[in-house]
Amino acid sequence: MRLLVIEDHSLLRESLVRGLRDLGYAVDATGDGNDGLAFAREHQYDAIVLDIMLPGIDGLEVLRRLREHGDRVPILLLTARSSVEDRVAGLDRGADDYLVKPFAFDELAARLRALVRRRYDRAHPVVRIADLEIDPGHGAVRRAGRSVLLSARELALLEYLASRQGEVVSRADILQHLYDASGEPWSNVLDVYISHLRRKIDDGHDRKLIHTRRGLGYVLGEDE
Repeated sequence: MRLLVIEDHSLLRESLVRGLRDLGYAVDATGDGNDGLAFAREHQYDAIVLDIMLPGIDGLEVLRRLREHGDRVPILLLTARSSVEDRVAGLDRGADDYLVKPFAFDELAARLRALVRRRYDRAHPVVRIADLEIDPGHGAVRRAGRSVLLSARELALLEYLASRQGEVVSRADILQHLYDASGEPWSNVLDVYISHLRRKIDDGHDRKLIHTRRGLGYVLGEDE
């Protein structure tokens, strides 16, 4: 999953980027409202963390312009303003959720997971496909009841395919959601990660869940 953090406080921004990348997210970040709007229009994000008080244009203006443009990306507002009026203004302009500073990182991460679930129309936090279970909140994967150990990048890839289960997901789409601007992938990186997932998820099982559609992309699902 790929996130955008727009936060002008450099220490907080860097802390959020480190923490979210440790969870396996691809993260772009900026401290300027104009730059944030440009990032949001140029790339496909699964969610945006948006501070209200920004240089350039403020967060509420970024939010307004994105929604007027028809962008439905989930947006979590960060604000030091604790009044009800400020929170209502953000929600009325199209924000999906908000956090008042200071906040706990674990709460922010949980709220982002909830926003991403809603983006992909997932009601339950645990994804189940046949005998495969994916629990992003706990970083846990099980196949036929047995734990599967994945790296953060492998888990991110599996979670994204699971969010689109049954659909053919193109290589370009996957790379767009798994890598941020600072981590350009080398040419066959996706083949390597798909190979790792197949070995860990499908090897030893009669029913294969990861399928290749030659020239089109990959599918995670029960049917070949």
